[in-house]
Amino acid sequence: MIALHLSNVCKYYSGLAVLNNIELSIEQGCTTGLIGANGEGKTTLFKCLLDACHIDSGSIDIFSLAHTQVKARSYLAFLPEHFQAPFYLTGNEFLQLMLSLHQTDFDQEVSEAVLTELLFDLPQLKKPARNYSKGMMQKLGLTACLCSNKPILILDEPMSGLDPTARYALKNLLIKQKKQGKTLIFSTHLLHDIESTCDRIAILAAGKIRFHGTVENALDTYQATSLEQAYLHCLASYR
Repeated sequence: MIALHLSNVCKYYSGLAVLNNIELSIEQGCTTGLIGANGEGKTTLFKCLLDACHIDSGSIDIFSLAHTQVKARSYLAFLPEHFQAPFYLTGNEFLQLMLSLHQTDFDQEVSEAVLTELLFDLPQLKKPARNYSKGMMQKLGLTACLCSNKPILILDEPMSGLDPTARYALKNLLIKQKKQGKTLIFSTHLLHDIESTCDRIAILAAGKIRFHGTVENALDTYQATSLEQAYLHCLASYR
């Protein structure tokens, strides 16, 4: 079953096409890494999926429903690139709020289990978010998504602010989510994380999806020995 389908999606800013006839289908249960240079439109693509910004043409379907329908968006949980919980809320209060918005029961033990895997200092849950470091804040946002019980998780630079140990723990959690049948799409500049986590990659360059397939397909297509080399060869072919 197709979880996400984008057809001929265009988005313009000041007359310039940030997204130019985007074509992309993601199957249910698939983990997809979205790769692209800064300013190529990865965050804009996510905002379009969420109907947080208007698309100028084309269509986006979420489980065969138009993305503009409230029911369609109810299938999604999203972590923005620059995540920031309200400073006045404690960690626990934020998680309770987010899960209530996701219409999911808050389970303290489940939340703490995820946070423990992410190496979060649990006593900090009782403190206001204003006291949190970047890494702690990121772990809190990730936990809200991972505990949302949503079938599709959209994560914009989820590794941001995490040290190597926490990154490794997050990759294991994402693999667990996949085994539970969740559909994941995340952007990152850390290509090694994509190789070890994703079923497929999508390369966004010059406003279009230039490649969508497995890492092995990418290596073959661009006659490369590493994903980094394949990505650079892909970019070079569109410049």
